[in-house]
Amino acid sequence: MNAPDTALLQRQATSAAGASRFHESARAQVAGAATYIDDIPEARGTLHAAPVCSPVAHGRLSGFDTAAALALPGVRAFVGAADVPGDPILAAFGHDEPVFARDSVQFLGQVMGLIVADDAMTARRAARLVKPRIEPLHPVLSVHEAHELKSYVLPPVHVARGDAAAALARAPHTLDGEFEVGGQEHFYLEGQIAYALPLEQNQWWIHSSTQHPGEVQHWVAHALGIPIHAVTVECRRMGGGFGGKETQAGHLAVWAALAARKTGHPVKLRLDRDDDFMVTGKRHPFAYRYRVGFDDSGRLSGLRIVMLANCGFSADLSGPVADRAIFHCDNAYFLEDVAIDSFRCKTNTQSHTAFRGFGGPQGVIAIERILGDVARHLGLDPLQVRLRNLYGMGERDQTHYDMKVEDNILEPLMTALARSADYGRRRAAIEAFNARSPVIKKGIALTPVKFGISFTATLFNQAGALVHVYTDGSVMVNHGGTEMGQGLNTKVAQIVADELGVPFERIIATAADTSKVPNASATAASSGTDLNGRAAQFAARHVRDNLAAFVAGLDGCGAGAVRFLGGDVITPKSTRRFEEVVNAAYANRIQLWSDGFYRTPKIHYDKLTMKGRPFYYFAYGAACSEVAIDTLTGESRVLAVDILHDVGHSINPAIDIGQIEGGFIQGMGWLTTEQLVWNHKGYLQTHAPSTYKIPTAGDLPPRWNIDLWPEANREDNVHGSKAVGEPPFMLAISVYEALRDAVAQAGGDPEAMNAPATAEEVLKALGG
Repeated sequence: MNAPDTALLQRQATSAAGASRFHESARAQVAGAATYIDDIPEARGTLHAAPVCSPVAHGRLSGFDTAAALALPGVRAFVGAADVPGDPILAAFGHDEPVFARDSVQFLGQVMGLIVADDAMTARRAARLVKPRIEPLHPVLSVHEAHELKSYVLPPVHVARGDAAAALARAPHTLDGEFEVGGQEHFYLEGQIAYALPLEQNQWWIHSSTQHPGEVQHWVAHALGIPIHAVTVECRRMGGGFGGKETQAGHLAVWAALAARKTGHPVKLRLDRDDDFMVTGKRHPFAYRYRVGFDDSGRLSGLRIVMLANCGFSADLSGPVADRAIFHCDNAYFLEDVAIDSFRCKTNTQSHTAFRGFGGPQGVIAIERILGDVARHLGLDPLQVRLRNLYGMGERDQTHYDMKVEDNILEPLMTALARSADYGRRRAAIEAFNARSPVIKKGIALTPVKFGISFTATLFNQAGALVHVYTDGSVMVNHGGTEMGQGLNTKVAQIVADELGVPFERIIATAADTSKVPNASATAASSGTDLNGRAAQFAARHVRDNLAAFVAGLDGCGAGAVRFLGGDVITPKSTRRFEEVVNAAYANRIQLWSDGFYRTPKIHYDKLTMKGRPFYYFAYGAACSEVAIDTLTGESRVLAVDILHDVGHSINPAIDIGQIEGGFIQGMGWLTTEQLVWNHKGYLQTHAPSTYKIPTAGDLPPRWNIDLWPEANREDNVHGSKAVGEPPFMLAISVYEALRDAVAQAGGDPEAMNAPATAEEVLKALGG
């Protein structure tokens, strides 16, 4: 035990948070040593399941001919609706989706049952031999037809402020328009998978690639008709989620558990890519109609917008997705007199679900497109029109859902990006280029994002965590969040390391497990670190306080004088190694583990009126994108992207920049190449990489600059950070607006271009 000295303190005062640390699984992933569910050694007797899917989009189901399938060597059983001992309806929000199709089928690809066999390939071959008896019915495949028929999964929602009709009537200028934005396939690298193992006394262990282990636990117990405590769900990591494993992973787990119950064997169910496309939901496609009023400067004076959300055949998460589209259809702009009508349309397609941004992108793109149209109508620079409509302080700081924008950095952030990206000079240079280029035309756009952070369902804004300190000074943290590649466990480990004053390398984060942290919320809404990081911080603080009180008693000082730095515990009288203190504390029966709990403060809103404060804070950003189009083929390229994004005080800058990069490119795919096409029979024709095109390395812009806004979060969030998972996705709207700018400069009609802006859409807008 040595007396502390200044040099030692300076050397030790290094923080884990705020530094760019390697992702905690990076080395294992590169080496192929990171375990995913399909890598888990299979228990003896494990069987494999494959789905039996509907071949029609809508029809009456009267039964099956399973003889040929069951005669195949290695096939063990057919599992259907009659094999569900609990509720035959999934424990989903709307309670409107059967575990297996029963009397009817509602989309082409709906799972009607399972074949269970000794191996996966036999199960898949046999599943295709099952012959359902279906009387076809007319499918509703268009959101417009559904709206005309008043076919909705949930009642419409109407939100208004002021008098939009009167404002539109007195506006100097008005524009009417309509357009559509397509859905998006999640295309996670690891497909949907579950592995169900029956245990003793009707208990179950479920390995699930899920963003919401607690919901999977609930769904499985509900379908099996057993208490929730009899089911344990574990998820060490996912190979991507993007929202597609928030509810949809529950289906796989329920199906695998039912197959395991019927056969008495462990059962693994892993969808191949084709089945994954056909069975699972996507981002919600939207259709819009609007009428906007504005003055000579482009400042909006009234807006009426109708949003038709294609929800598919059941509610799933369509209610909160469509609600968030309402919340975000203002994006960065003050809407004084506005009326919003949101219709949640039921169609005979896959039940659409959560996807990065959760309705936010479908709201943001609406107002950005409208402002682009207003600017072109007036012959003004779209950036100037956007700046004129930004939220301000005072009278222009309240959203249409009555939340004040208190942390507004929109104007300084956008103008800073315009300067650093040299927007004005480049716009002039693009106009000069286009004047002398007959075939290739360029465009540029700078668009912002203001994204609310919190679950709009207030009850989900809570989290728990456990921190265990062992006698050698090593630390284990377990929390309710799930790791899907986004670096959540890495950030949580950094937070815990700083709270205990130990090196980052001493911390290990273990698998999400419902038997450790119960009732955990989904890892979604960009809240993974905000919620679980804070809960883990509080848990670590409890242990630290126990140790501080113990050491203070030894040295005769106050607990507040005890510091934890660089692996040492320091008092005015002594410096001890952390592990030395831990051993002594254990010998004196001091508690070395604790739980932590966090609930997001300040948030509240009335779901019936859609008024209140649904978000703890806003994350901001802006992107400037330059594109080129070939007017003969409609092909396009993104030439340059400059981003300035607000993550508060970053816990891990490398991970945050990676999230910005990934989110932007995924958003770019949604708006340029990722087109979902259903034919007139409801068959998803783009169901494989050969027909569905996600961005590749060749699509990255040659110039790509990303900078982080330097200010801390003004709200009391963990380490002054801000969420970063979803907000960057919407920065890619700058690409879509730049493409529309290029079309306009080529003499085309940008209002005729829907999203995604494929080559065909660009040609259509050019009049080709």
